[in-house]
Amino acid sequence: MNPIINSTPGVPPLVLNPADINPVARAGSDFSQMIQSTIDKTVKAESEGDKAIEGLQSGQAKNLHDVMISVEKADISLKMLVQFRNKALQAYEEIMRMQI
Repeated sequence: MNPIINSTPGVPPLVLNPADINPVARAGSDFSQMIQSTIDKTVKAESEGDKAIEGLQSGQAKNLHDVMISVEKADISLKMLVQFRNKALQAYEEIMRMQI
């Protein structure tokens, strides 16, 4: 149900649309999408690192430095995800310590 504001003759009426969704809910969904994206990227980096190691073991990898780069990307990605988790946990603990 969209309420219409009366307008002057010859001018189309102005339709007021309700707000899309609650800003808190929208921020929550954006945050959860960011977390899911970070996890997905970490999993992808881990699988690429594993594939590079398997390629090195099977003799398909031509350059050792490419394998090391893939493994280091996976390592850095995992470390970042762990730090992200630690910071989120610290924020949660800080909120729980707040007095109402």
